[in-house]
Amino acid sequence: MIVRTTAGAIRGIVEGEVVRYRGIPYAAPPVGSARFAEPQDPTPWDGVRDALDSGPNAPQTVKAVPGLDAAALVGHGWRPGDDYLTLDICAPTQALGDGSRRPVMVFIHGGGFVVGSKDAPVQDGGSFARDGIVFIAINYRLGVDGFLPIPGVPTNLGLRDMLFALEWIRCNAVAFGGDPGNVTVFGESAGAMAIADLIASPLAKGLFRRAIVQSGHGRMTRDIDVAQRLVRKLAKLLRITPDAAGYRSVEPGPELLDAVEKIGLPTTRIDLRDAEGHEPVFGISRFVPVHGDDVLPMKPLDALKAGAGAEIDLLIGTNAEEMNLYFVPTGLREKIGRLLATYVIHRVHPRARKLLKAYGMGRKGMKPGHAFTDAAHDLVFRWPARRFAEEHKGRTHMYEFEWCSPLFGGLGAAHAMELPFVFDSLATTTGPEGLCGKAPPQELADRVHRIWVDFARDGSLPWPEFTRDNRAVFQLERGEAIQEPPFPIAPFLP
Repeated sequence: MIVRTTAGAIRGIVEGEVVRYRGIPYAAPPVGSARFAEPQDPTPWDGVRDALDSGPNAPQTVKAVPGLDAAALVGHGWRPGDDYLTLDICAPTQALGDGSRRPVMVFIHGGGFVVGSKDAPVQDGGSFARDGIVFIAINYRLGVDGFLPIPGVPTNLGLRDMLFALEWIRCNAVAFGGDPGNVTVFGESAGAMAIADLIASPLAKGLFRRAIVQSGHGRMTRDIDVAQRLVRKLAKLLRITPDAAGYRSVEPGPELLDAVEKIGLPTTRIDLRDAEGHEPVFGISRFVPVHGDDVLPMKPLDALKAGAGAEIDLLIGTNAEEMNLYFVPTGLREKIGRLLATYVIHRVHPRARKLLKAYGMGRKGMKPGHAFTDAAHDLVFRWPARRFAEEHKGRTHMYEFEWCSPLFGGLGAAHAMELPFVFDSLATTTGPEGLCGKAPPQELADRVHRIWVDFARDGSLPWPEFTRDNRAVFQLERGEAIQEPPFPIAPFLP
């Protein structure tokens, strides 16, 4: 099926009740003089361009995780090529011929702002298209090119790519049967963090009506001057000057990716704590958005307090045992001792001992690694998401995903666990090394996927709004809302 976009005509492929268009450029390739520049319109083409292949993605290094099929979650790594600021569209076949306008859902992938792409198997949008949604997934710049505030280079280029893609969608949604006035952005992990930032950004106003933030929030941004410590540290590793000229001298490729990997190691000494002694990213990634520019003039929570994003309907939530993904496969949850646990928390929070004590450290029968992991769930993901929900002045609903995977003898409700249920794609994460183990419940996937579809269609949800006084949190496996008290972390992360 052929559709005309603002840059030219494209040809997709029909797969039953779904039509797919892959690798559509929403911006010019970020190479040469455009590499460290704001996104620009793609060059128009004549004739009909085949949109049948997903195409390249951002330069990255994806590591294997013993015992876990990580490729299902983040894709198969770097697919080299210049033209990677692209998006895929999956639409109901009928949507291109009946003249109606259907809800649009735009997915932003995770991966710590250094890995991932629109093409990870778990996030296939066919299930949404079959349910009457025009589904769109995007690539964006990662790592050095997307999230390093290099002097002389526009900040937050990865976020600017997302904004540019949303502008493209507003101009082209109708051609695919979508309603540009009914756009829901949703994402997981780094993608969810990015969406939380866009909710707070004045540049995103009017680009989407609803947002779903899965295991994300607005606390993972840095002051520009703090993030420029990373600029200087990485420049030393690369033996270049810490400015635009220096970084332009290193092409995206193995040398740069090796340096990015090295600087991300826990053993690499670099202090990225803010003036209050907090490391807002907790060492998970060195590369994150910064605040203090035109994209994010202030910290996202401060922007919410001032009314930013009040027009957006927000669905936000976390998984009950987020950090198990990092600590269970490695054995760290069972092995880490009290001194090391305290040291690790101290590197990101100035009151490490008191914080861990609030989670049972030193209590008889409580293993140090269990107290450490329980604290990390709340410190890194669960409590900051609730603080984001508290400060959002628009309509806000909160969920928790609590189904437990049996992988590794008890991976639990770990980070990313909700994804195959949201996308109704359990087959991609089922098996001896699948995230969900050997027999995840299809009935739960049916229910969770339907909640996401209904919210995108008209904003409807089957539980009350979340406020400071009415802390209604819908437990997805349980199928009902509970009144959730503040967490032990609350005094330590206001």
